[in-house]
Amino acid sequence: MFVKRFFTVWMVLFAASAAFAGNITFYGNTDKNPLEYKPGENMVFSVQCFNDGQAVDGQKLSWKRSGDDGKTVTGTAVSNAKEPLKIETSIDVPGFVRIQVFALDENDQVIGGEPNQFNGGAGVLLDEIQGYPEPEDFDSFWNRQKEILAQVPVRATLTPVESNDENVLAYDVKVDCAGLAPVSGYLCMPKDAAEKSLPAHVSYQGYGVYSAGKNISAGRSALFFEINAHGILNGQAGEYYQTLRDTFLAGYGFSPEQNSKPESCYWNGMMLRVMRALQYVKSLPEWDGKNLMVSGGSQGGLQCLSAAGLDSDVTEVVAYVPWFCDVSGNVKQARQRSFFMPEWVDGLGYYDTTNHAKRIKAKVTIYSGLGDYCCPPSGQIVLFHAIKSDKKLIFHQGKTHGFTMDKAPEFVLEAPAQSE
Repeated sequence: MFVKRFFTVWMVLFAASAAFAGNITFYGNTDKNPLEYKPGENMVFSVQCFNDGQAVDGQKLSWKRSGDDGKTVTGTAVSNAKEPLKIETSIDVPGFVRIQVFALDENDQVIGGEPNQFNGGAGVLLDEIQGYPEPEDFDSFWNRQKEILAQVPVRATLTPVESNDENVLAYDVKVDCAGLAPVSGYLCMPKDAAEKSLPAHVSYQGYGVYSAGKNISAGRSALFFEINAHGILNGQAGEYYQTLRDTFLAGYGFSPEQNSKPESCYWNGMMLRVMRALQYVKSLPEWDGKNLMVSGGSQGGLQCLSAAGLDSDVTEVVAYVPWFCDVSGNVKQARQRSFFMPEWVDGLGYYDTTNHAKRIKAKVTIYSGLGDYCCPPSGQIVLFHAIKSDKKLIFHQGKTHGFTMDKAPEFVLEAPAQSE
């Protein structure tokens, strides 16, 4: 469910663009594993243009190379059905190059959106891609937040809601929390479950203003609790959420003034709800006391990774294109900028996913895109390095934040837990 929810606005835009573009698509790859190039080594990208699944002759193309070295190169080409477009480049500094290829119309305007483009990349010196130092009082700050949260008892109100499976119970749940809003989500679980019999799974949402979802399927074998990001009502008419998007929650989390101090960040209340959701599921008598999974995409990735860093009872994390990694990377290390990230101010260091990741004890799986510049690949590498537990990072070539190229090759980095 979390994958469906992150960045819905972008998906709508991409769908609209695709309708305009017809059936133009691209497939691209590199001449070797894109994570294994050496500094200065020639990288060869091969990108083929298709229409209706057939390689195209004579389609006007433009391409762009940018990179964490600050260099940008552009060019044009005409597609050849027998030979893919070859783009050669290299990079000398720790980081990634980004390759984009676009189809052009008769007026040299780009046709369509991300489904009708190639967006990919490759990197060098991945072990040397490092993040910005965390705040010196990071742990003491979060200990204070936990103390504030502990002053509010874990009290929940459960309202039964419709389930399409007679063997699954579904509830709209509100849990008291510190801050301005309660935890608000849907809990699904097997009917007549015995005490200490079920694993628990808490799911977090991507950026936006939406109801939590009811995952009846997951509720057949687990305590599945999906919360909305803001502690708002679930299951309301669309006008309710649109009003919040237009008013109180318009552009939430992007105010430099609020973000200058960690106590005033919008993210503070969200993290309190993240922790309280875990406390709630752990209080349920049906929880087996052992298995506690968290998951989420984009902003949900920020939340689930932070959840695992803040609560050592979490045993497994699945993060899909996690956001808020290496927030200062563009300002402090001149890396390629995310197209969707708050302006860096010091208060954001307390919420950077990579800082919470250092404290994770759970098994972690991350799915990321080499063409994702909402969550740039350099930040995903900083995140990977920060995790000391059992970890796996799966990059897909031709994958952006909201689109994955058909038959996208995958490239895996993994490492066992580091001994303390």
